[in-house]
Amino acid sequence: MRRLSVFGWGAAALLAAGTVAACEQAAGGLSAPEGISQAAQQDLVGTPDLVVDTRTIASSWVVREEEFIDGQCSVEEGNIPTGTHRSLRFSVLINNIGDADLYVGDPLAHMDPNGDGDFADSDRLFEFASCHAHFHFRNYATYEIIRVNPDGSRGTAVQARKRGFCMLDTTPWAQDGTAPKARYYNNCGNLTLHGNQGISTGFGDMYVKQLPGQLFLLSDPNEPVPPGRYIIRITANPPFAQTAGEVCPAKDSRGMCHMFKEASYDNNVGEVVIEVPNRVGRTGYGPGAGQFKEELDSYHHPEAHGNKH
Repeated sequence: MRRLSVFGWGAAALLAAGTVAACEQAAGGLSAPEGISQAAQQDLVGTPDLVVDTRTIASSWVVREEEFIDGQCSVEEGNIPTGTHRSLRFSVLINNIGDADLYVGDPLAHMDPNGDGDFADSDRLFEFASCHAHFHFRNYATYEIIRVNPDGSRGTAVQARKRGFCMLDTTPWAQDGTAPKARYYNNCGNLTLHGNQGISTGFGDMYVKQLPGQLFLLSDPNEPVPPGRYIIRITANPPFAQTAGEVCPAKDSRGMCHMFKEASYDNNVGEVVIEVPNRVGRTGYGPGAGQFKEELDSYHHPEAHGNKH
């Protein structure tokens, strides 16, 4: 029997809450078709399956000297001091290769189920990002930078960060060359605007390197990243141990919690080896050098109402 794709729990409640009906080039060997032929529609029969597209990371990373100023979300939320710092930025594309949508729906229905304006009854799947002025799905991904030892062995993680995002259909892909349906999940929502979040089967969710949070601060005084070889490791829907007061919407075969149910938890990690140089030129160092624009305050595609960050 095929199952509804809504975190593996509370399916009826989430569906009853209702939603508002409603890019970057795909990478990693998955080609984005020129046109989209099918009408937007949900597919909730089956199970989603997220994979991290490593070629997007490998083709986009850049080490650069970056000016951080007051008002940037990286400064406000990442506790980055203003001034010039060395950063490592990269884009991340997470594709849903499963046979059903990853359905999230309206964040307000999760934050305020009874509609009284009080978030005390939140199901704790979302948090409000004040700098971005909309809701982020919690624990959507973890970003790590891991040292590669001189002998080539894997060292320890120098920095590790949890990332919460607004999930949208941004990047269509097709393994068989067929055109996917149109975007269905295209609205982050905010405190007053109902949203519609998720990732359709056949779509990916792209976070370009100019966005807040798409970086490691290499010159962090508490966690410095000196020149050398490193691994950028991205984990979608990462596992975590259940603790008192924390939600555990789905569990894997090892008893670890995840924020939503997937067909497989074994393909959620993407890794790319990079080199942090001793010196950085004016355009930066790495395959993404010369491509950079200043940090964005709104997402790269205008149809993401509520501004995706």
